[in-house]
Amino acid sequence: MKFVDKLAVAKAFGRAATTYDNYAGLQRLSGNYLLSRLAGRSAKKVLDAGCGTGWFSRYWQAQGSSVMALDLSVTMLNQARDNQVAQFYLEGDIESLPLADEQIDLAWSNLAIQWCHDLRRGLSELYRVTSPGGCIAFTTLAAGSLPELHAAWQAVDERPHANAFLSYSEIEAACGGWRTSLHLEEITQSFPDVMSAMRTLKGVGATHLHDGRTNALMTRQQLQRLSLAWPQKKGEFPLTWRLVSGVIERD
Repeated sequence: MKFVDKLAVAKAFGRAATTYDNYAGLQRLSGNYLLSRLAGRSAKKVLDAGCGTGWFSRYWQAQGSSVMALDLSVTMLNQARDNQVAQFYLEGDIESLPLADEQIDLAWSNLAIQWCHDLRRGLSELYRVTSPGGCIAFTTLAAGSLPELHAAWQAVDERPHANAFLSYSEIEAACGGWRTSLHLEEITQSFPDVMSAMRTLKGVGATHLHDGRTNALMTRQQLQRLSLAWPQKKGEFPLTWRLVSGVIERD
């Protein structure tokens, strides 16, 4: 279990709500990968847990599903409502869902459960509200992500500048006892400069530290040192993520 200042997380994502989709490339990549694992499945009722602005709520709505969009941030939820991506909107926490048992056919959660204090508890809640015969589909990030960022910051200072994610084995253990299929993929994004990479990190919340601290604005000198220390590839600035996708069958 880890401590997560969820009020601070909600505020951080709320501040980013209006521009979130501009920097949400990783979220779309991971969500599309998760969709490929659900090929051929349909769901009458879908919970989008950690919906953000509702990019994938809109997808499920277009498939004919009745969608409930849930997010920790009321500002982000309002953005989703403005986008008209769902039939229902609910402010709530994945670890304590304000829903009765066996309400939905698909619990979908794309890059949100890394904000859980206790991953097992969050997944158990998604399992609880899903009807037998349905499934829980999620993506999250694993330890070993962002080696380029960590290498670059070592040249600048010794403080942590990104969250530590659970190991693959810890994620696997959190799914214990359920019929689960887990996949681990490495995804590398490339950016023309450090600032572009940092905007994406901020968008996915990786630089909003679990204890509530947000990294201070970088000085010009820090930015220059970070740029020089970043392991570049063909003049580009890569960010590598270890993406875990899981499908849990609800028995």
